[in-house]
Amino acid sequence: MKPKCIFFILFIIIILTNSCSKEPGEGGRASIKGKVFTVNYNASFTVPQDSGYLGGQKVYIIYGDEIAVGDNQDSNSEGAFEFKYLRKGKYKVYVYTEVKQNYIDSAVVQSVEITEKKQTLELPDFRIKTSKN
Repeated sequence: MKPKCIFFILFIIIILTNSCSKEPGEGGRASIKGKVFTVNYNASFTVPQDSGYLGGQKVYIIYGDEIAVGDNQDSNSEGAFEFKYLRKGKYKVYVYTEVKQNYIDSAVVQSVEITEKKQTLELPDFRIKTSKN
């Protein structure tokens, strides 16, 4: 075999080997699921009115060390959500709560790690505050 052919084959093997390392994100078989639970307060956030699982709440996920949101979805009518087809790695899942400290919403964040290809992680309930205006 000619040296150029050997060099080319080694180059292709190196490229393929490096491209096989997968980062956290979509393209796998694992999933992360959970529920959003809310306590509804009066407009001044001083008296709880009622509570329960909250549908229609945006849930966000960040893949690995990224700074941008990787995906989002709304919780269903029972407060449940699920991010499917994830690869092994670290993730941050979060929802916003209306804490109204200085009238700024804040995020409730849970950090998790998928360690197996077909793993399903069930997060503890996200407990948020909302107000009925």
